[in-house]
Amino acid sequence: MRIAIIGAGVAGLVTAKVLTQAGHRTDVFEKAPDVGGVWSRTRRYPGVTTQSSKAQYSFSDFPMPADFPEWPDGAQVQSYLADYTAHFGLEPALRLDTEVTSARPAEDGAWSVEYRDAAGAHTTETYDRLVVANGVFCEPAVPKFEGLAEFTEAGGQVCAGTEFHDAEQARGRNVLVVGYGKSACDVAVPISAVAARTDVIARQLLWKVPRKIGGRLNFKMLLLTRLGEGLFRYIRPRGFERFLHGPGNGLRRRMINSIGSVSVRQLGLKRLDLVPEGAMEDIVRGAIGLATEGFFEAVTTGDITVHRDRTVEKLLVVDGEPSARLSDGTLLPADLVVCATGFTQGVPFLPGEVSEQLLDARGNFMLYRQILPLGIPGLYFNGYNSSFFSPLNAEIAALWIAADLAGAVETPDAETMKHAVVEQLAFMDTATDTHHCRGTKIIPFSMHNADEVLGDLDLNINPLIRAAHWLGPVDPAAYRRLTPMLLKRLARVEHEDRDRPDLRVLPGPGGSAPGSGQGNGSDQSLTRSSSQG
Repeated sequence: MRIAIIGAGVAGLVTAKVLTQAGHRTDVFEKAPDVGGVWSRTRRYPGVTTQSSKAQYSFSDFPMPADFPEWPDGAQVQSYLADYTAHFGLEPALRLDTEVTSARPAEDGAWSVEYRDAAGAHTTETYDRLVVANGVFCEPAVPKFEGLAEFTEAGGQVCAGTEFHDAEQARGRNVLVVGYGKSACDVAVPISAVAARTDVIARQLLWKVPRKIGGRLNFKMLLLTRLGEGLFRYIRPRGFERFLHGPGNGLRRRMINSIGSVSVRQLGLKRLDLVPEGAMEDIVRGAIGLATEGFFEAVTTGDITVHRDRTVEKLLVVDGEPSARLSDGTLLPADLVVCATGFTQGVPFLPGEVSEQLLDARGNFMLYRQILPLGIPGLYFNGYNSSFFSPLNAEIAALWIAADLAGAVETPDAETMKHAVVEQLAFMDTATDTHHCRGTKIIPFSMHNADEVLGDLDLNINPLIRAAHWLGPVDPAAYRRLTPMLLKRLARVEHEDRDRPDLRVLPGPGGSAPGSGQGNGSDQSLTRSSSQG
């Protein structure tokens, strides 16, 4: 098939790689001038690093360079993704500086894709299938501040964190950083080194974990393991998780909250009045981030001032100078306001009728396995499963897409899939206090999602290796054999299908095409053949 992929970040690249290896022709559309998605030079801000360590933020069959630091910076991650692109021969598929402006369903699961290239020329092409991999951290969410017009007329400037590319923009200026997530803390550190004043406006404090807990133990040994994930109750506890959330519940709570106690002491949070409300166990309800190197040190020295439990109420001009008034009435000088206030998840290129079917009443993405929209033939999503192991989760999702294109995934009927999606969203509402990025974030249940997706494919790694990941960090390299295993299976099924016309998949009663994932079970014979392989 000829497949269009929107986005050349982690998810788009691995989807192109897997589908190309499966024999499909892919075109990867990317509006930036380089690959990388959030790591593109057009979007990364000073101080950005990975949250997960390099071994965990890697594809299974392409490790990060050995000379990279434990937490690579944005430029290093982008170079890694560029090297991945070259290594697997994906460059001919890339259409950089090219923005998809419209994607509309055509007949038999095909999609009509209109795009604009760097010269501004519009072209429309038809593809057999479409994969949306534009990223869930694609468009920054910048607050609409009261008084913005007067503020900017006086020389004040407001920008998103992804639009702030050079710390020199802050030299000698009074800077407000709005937010307290990882990106806010990351960007505040280089700003504080050159700015006249740096104030961080934190609507809500979040738990921060040192990269090395107690100065010795790498945080990945605690939170990037299956045990670390199992400390948080999943919708369906299994195995040892039943003990942790049953008879072992007291032990489990002490394990989690001990990390919080160590973090408070090590980072000096009590002295700085920056201890978040609630117990460490509540991190799943909001977000957890690594403590940015140098952030709390800068707070200690006074180079950064954190205004906790505050918001920017209004931008204004005081004595001719750009300023900001906080929700407690505090007035601050503010030449530059950098908003690290999250992102919006959107698909503006899809027509309204498709978006209505794709989203629930609250705007959450209705995706089975975080991949398959309900009742929209020929459309897939990848990267809508943001996790601690994003490259690995995206790679596994790409395998699912490749198998479904071959008709080798036995999806449940439409009602069963809808029930599963609604149930999952309701669970994540409770587990994260609705902080799941409209259904696109699976933290802290990254490996649960991976296991469910692989379960559909009757694939997984050795149980002993999975057991080792309970106590040691999950190693994406342990999954490197899954792609060749699946491709070999699909090739065998395709060969058998050519030899056995009676096994060919027929469109379901809704007119869905083979591999659209919208069938009603007509592919069961093919699925059984592939599973036995």
